[in-house]
Amino acid sequence: MQLEYFQLIDRIVDLNIGERTITVEAQVPQHNTIFEGHFPGYPIMPGVLLIESMAQTSGWLLLALMKFERMPFLAAVKEAKMRGFVSPGELLTINASVVHEGSGYSITEAKIRVGSKLRSNSTLTFSHIPFPNPDLRGHMDAVAKRVGFPQQAIPHD
Repeated sequence: MQLEYFQLIDRIVDLNIGERTITVEAQVPQHNTIFEGHFPGYPIMPGVLLIESMAQTSGWLLLALMKFERMPFLAAVKEAKMRGFVSPGELLTINASVVHEGSGYSITEAKIRVGSKLRSNSTLTFSHIPFPNPDLRGHMDAVAKRVGFPQQAIPHD
């Protein structure tokens, strides 16, 4: 997890296209400047970054389902719940599944666990559009390799 670059997913553990599910892991850094202010003497992961972690997890699932031809963008957060604190150094397991697909949008449900304990969950809506430019597509290809996205799922020209 590189908080300063919004790279919140470390690796894809499981991607099941047929069931439309994904599981990823993210190691919260032990030390990061974000914890200096959130909160002094009691560092916890900001809820907005937990939501972003669930959104990125869902995004990788959607990229796979759309065969890397369209880019998902977070459009709405519904029913986000912080059920417990996430501390520096903890390993997050994040699951997401598609619950609805429409014309140009998708809805996912995502959950964050530390061990067996549910720490956060949310229903997320995404719009998706063709990749707006080659630079973004190239960036996503590079990140896909870093997180262990199945390369056979990425069409190459």
